[in-house]
Amino acid sequence: MKLLSKNNTKILKGEKIGVLTYGLSLAPAKLNGKVNLCLYASAGCRAACLYTSGHGAFSNVKAARMKKTMAFINERPAFLIQLEADINAAVKTANRKGMRCAIRLNVLSDVAWHEIIDFTKYPDVQFYDYTPNTPRMIQFLQGKLPANYHLTFSRKENNQAAVEVIAKMGGNIAVVFDSLPETYLGRPVVNGDDTDVRFMDGKGVVVGLKAKGQGKKDTTNFVVLTA
Repeated sequence: MKLLSKNNTKILKGEKIGVLTYGLSLAPAKLNGKVNLCLYASAGCRAACLYTSGHGAFSNVKAARMKKTMAFINERPAFLIQLEADINAAVKTANRKGMRCAIRLNVLSDVAWHEIIDFTKYPDVQFYDYTPNTPRMIQFLQGKLPANYHLTFSRKENNQAAVEVIAKMGGNIAVVFDSLPETYLGRPVVNGDDTDVRFMDGKGVVVGLKAKGQGKKDTTNFVVLTA
């Protein structure tokens, strides 16, 4: 069972700027019934989660994601062997195509992958994630995470104080809007839906994401209203 995939519309957009991206989609939060893979999940992000959006609406896709998730939980050694094989294959494919290789291991989850695998073994890979985990984001901004691992902080309806701390430290922040403003918190807003290559955003920006799916019906303040 291959773990990494390019079967994501937003991830595919990076190819037009020379980045070949692969993602790992595990079942988020407590959907596996055993382990919470999104410890900082809020009511708003759970309601707006993209788990069932796009291809995720199909039962076979949901089943494949759950199968990967249960393998991660119950068969960790075999899972990691396969993940290493997939990462190496991704690097070879990117090199063959003359592209940069990027991997997002938390497409839907928020696992501390830097504590599970050694990113330094893959110097040709740019790993990246979004995370609402404040301590992890601070570690990143302090240079305490692997050099080839980039993080963007995720704003939720219940972490505005943390957002302001991260902003003062110079971290990039992803915010879901009903429509994209030009600035937020005095920072320029870049369109995060153009591509998913967050490590190329530059510093000190807000990554604006348009509300999608159930997020358009948000009542928790997870989606920032600009009108």
